[in-house]
Amino acid sequence: MAAQARALVAAKWLAEAIKNNQVGPRLRILDSSWYLPTLNRNVKEEFSQRHIPGASFFDIDDCCDKSSTFDHMLPSEKEFAEYVGNLGISNDTHVVVYDTSDFGGFAAPRVWWMFRFFGHESVSVLNGGMKNWMNEGHPVSSEDCKPERAEFRAAINKSWVKTYEDVLENLSTKQVQVVDARVSGRFRGLAPEPRANTEPGHIPGTLNMPFPDFMDSSSGLYKEPAVLAQMFREAGVDLQKPFWVTCGSGVTACHIALTAHLCGHTGPCLYDGSWSEWFARAAPEHVISEGKGKQA
Repeated sequence: MAAQARALVAAKWLAEAIKNNQVGPRLRILDSSWYLPTLNRNVKEEFSQRHIPGASFFDIDDCCDKSSTFDHMLPSEKEFAEYVGNLGISNDTHVVVYDTSDFGGFAAPRVWWMFRFFGHESVSVLNGGMKNWMNEGHPVSSEDCKPERAEFRAAINKSWVKTYEDVLENLSTKQVQVVDARVSGRFRGLAPEPRANTEPGHIPGTLNMPFPDFMDSSSGLYKEPAVLAQMFREAGVDLQKPFWVTCGSGVTACHIALTAHLCGHTGPCLYDGSWSEWFARAAPEHVISEGKGKQA
């Protein structure tokens, strides 16, 4: 098993590794771009035209539980091991993930979190993603790389994932802080949700930390840990205590997990079904909204 990697790596560091031909069985780069359907972006087409040299594409809509009615829920150990093994990743591989979001990061923290959930600590997010990579003038490629298949053994950290029932029970016990990464309008119920038959709003008692705020708007780089820690304090989140994260469908919630990790928190748990599942299953009184909410 490769040693635990630092959560963020710099573009300069990765560019040097590529230049020194280090991409291979010991270092793999994954473009994990994924966007809400409302953006109409074809990520696979974008990847075929332009990606970081040596990168492979990681599709969260393919590496998932295909039997679920909700989007990109976590796959089984066997499915994850098979998928990443086909990308040339073994338990000794340092994995670097990035995406092409205009924010600097959108889906990459989800894939970082997935690797750790499946027992692989040697995974890093490229700080600033493709946005900062281009800002710094590093090379891109359209070359298709087919890595040689590797053997990967997955071992899940089951306690890291919370269910609808867990979150529902927490409404009564109030044992755990729950933090939502969606932008304020969706959280408050004033901006539309991107999925059909889903109204905006939030789970009772949840705190809001919109994921774009964690990154510098011009560079896309994550803010310094001291600044992030202050943001948690201002949001009312106690980093000395456990908490769970949520969003629309379990993707941007992982920004909160990553930034908490950068601040030294041992790891928030993820409500994988997130708002998509909560709105579908919750009673109307458990949908808090300044808009129309959920009708009985």
